[in-house]
Amino acid sequence: MGNLIDDLLAFSRVGRAEMQKTDVNLDQLVRETLGDFQAETKARKIVCKIHPLPPVRADRALLRMVLVNLISNAVKFTGACTEAKIEIGEAKAESRNLESRNKFLFSAFPISALPQEETVIFIRDNGAGFDPKYTGKLFGVFQRLHSQDEFEGTGIGLANVQRIIHRHGGRTWAEGVVDGGATFYFSIPKQPIKV
Repeated sequence: MGNLIDDLLAFSRVGRAEMQKTDVNLDQLVRETLGDFQAETKARKIVCKIHPLPPVRADRALLRMVLVNLISNAVKFTGACTEAKIEIGEAKAESRNLESRNKFLFSAFPISALPQEETVIFIRDNGAGFDPKYTGKLFGVFQRLHSQDEFEGTGIGLANVQRIIHRHGGRTWAEGVVDGGATFYFSIPKQPIKV
C-alpha cells in the first residue's frame, strides 16, 4: 500500500512541478540511468545495446523519471528470459532498412511517418510483451496488462511517463507481441540546443 501512495504522490507532483528545461545529453542520461539497475541485475544475463542518441532540450530530472520507468519495465518484463535484450535508440526514417534486416530491431511502426520536428526515442526488449489490442490502455492510471502475481507494480509508471512527455509537448506510444517483447516510444519536440 505504501508503494501505491508513493506512486500516486509522484504522479501528482509530476503534473505540478515547474519545468526546468536545459540541454540534455541523452547518451549520458541513459547510461547513468542504466547504472542505477546494475546492483539488481548483476545476477542476470542482460545485453544492453545503446545507439547514439541526440541531445534534447528537456527537463533533465523529469526525463530521467521517464527513462527510469521505461528501463525498469524492460528489466522487469524480461525477468523470465535466459538472455534479456534491451535496446535504446533514436527512431529515424532512414533506419527503416536496418530494421527490416535485423529481427531484434524490427518495428511495425511506420518510421517513415515520423515528423521531422521531433526526436523519437525507443526502448525495446525481448520480454513478456503484451497483446496489441490493449495498447490503448497502457498509459492509463492503474492499468495493468499482467497480473500482480506475474509482475509487481502499481500501474502508475506508464501514466507518469505519458504525463511527463505530454508536458514537454511530445507523444508516447507502444507496440508489443505476447511473449515477443515490447517497444515503447516517446517524442520530444526539437528545439534549438544552446552551444
